[in-house]
Amino acid sequence: MSQYRRVRTLGGSYFFTVVTYRRQRLLINTDIRWILREIVQEVRREYPFVIDAWVLLPDHTHCVWTLPEGDSDYSKRWGID
Repeated sequence: MSQYRRVRTLGGSYFFTVVTYRRQRLLINTDIRWILREIVQEVRREYPFVIDAWVLLPDHTHCVWTLPEGDSDYSKRWGID
């Protein structure tokens, strides 16, 4: 298994790329896009962060988030504790 080094900067901005399972073109589906939007809003209510940029493509997404001052835990926002 890979041993990734993850930088954690309190209140930092982070760039993420997330790819769908087997690069399925799931993100062209309107219902799935709506569900993703709702989930992100729900997560932001519980664990605030700023969305600086977000690009949604058919099989992956890129985004830049800025976390609140004093917080570096982006993992809980992605649900990968």
